[in-house]
Amino acid sequence: MESIEKVKGIDIKSITDIDKLEKVSFILKTIAHPLRIGIISLLVENEKVCVNDICSQLESEQSLTSHHLSNMKLAGILGSERNGKNINYYLKMPEVVDVIKCMNRCEVL
Repeated sequence: MESIEKVKGIDIKSITDIDKLEKVSFILKTIAHPLRIGIISLLVENEKVCVNDICSQLESEQSLTSHHLSNMKLAGILGSERNGKNINYYLKMPEVVDVIKCMNRCEVL
């Protein structure tokens, strides 16, 4: 029987960098909601997106969307800039894209 360290070609022993583990854990905890993952996916496709566009594309309520955007901004995942009456959001932590890509490769999804 194959050892757990070599399941699916992943060497578990090589994942021992505490700083890296803490950062990945922080990212996963911060984006652990379907709407947040949807927002990040939109921001991967579009450099900047305003709340109205997010709500329209994800069919979400403005108040809920703004709440999630605010939390991700406070966590440092997103940044924002005002453009007239609109606030455009962008990815501030590019490592989030790597985590999303890893999840997309996962056989569970």
